[in-house]
Amino acid sequence: MITIDISKAKNIWKDKIRDARKSVLEKLDVDFIKAQETSSDTTSIVADKQTLRDLPSQVDTATTTDEIKAVWDNMLGDK
Repeated sequence: MITIDISKAKNIWKDKIRDARKSVLEKLDVDFIKAQETSSDTTSIVADKQTLRDLPSQVDTATTTDEIKAVWDNMLGDK
């Protein structure tokens, strides 16, 4: 029988999220600066950045591997 260590699975998934979101957050930072330079609205950029920052903490509430894998955002691309 195969058993999965949920704690380890959570840590692995959080690392995967962090790796995937790094380049996305960097792009959003550039978009934010460009928007500020032109006095454009930054609300959606700020919301997107916060969504990405919140993902690892959402993994902590998962209790199954399916719930862990469900914590993802399309901004991160393919799982």
